[in-house]
Amino acid sequence: MQPDERDAAYLWDMLQICEEIADLLKEHDEAAFHDNRLLQRAIERDVELVGETARTLSQVFRDAHPELAWREIIGIRNILAHEYGRIDHALLYHTATDDIPALATRLRLILPAKEGKT
Repeated sequence: MQPDERDAAYLWDMLQICEEIADLLKEHDEAAFHDNRLLQRAIERDVELVGETARTLSQVFRDAHPELAWREIIGIRNILAHEYGRIDHALLYHTATDDIPALATRLRLILPAKEGKT
């Protein structure tokens, strides 16, 4: 199922945030991530935004794409937004370095080509 215009806009937002996460981490290994509170907070916020954006996608679209772990994507957003005292930064780093790039790859497969791009 191709996304409607509204869902496509949300998917592009998710992809942009995923790319920002990759950019923020490209010069940081896990030890550097754990030593950099500002980087941790930036990644926390971006992962939260990915989940928030996923939450705004239509249920019809999410149901049509069960290959994406919508429940988990939205669930991590809920943890980051409401239970920040329980954040496992090792798990967050794994999410940012393994799961987010995999999500970006899947989003690129779903997204329609941008107008004006070939």
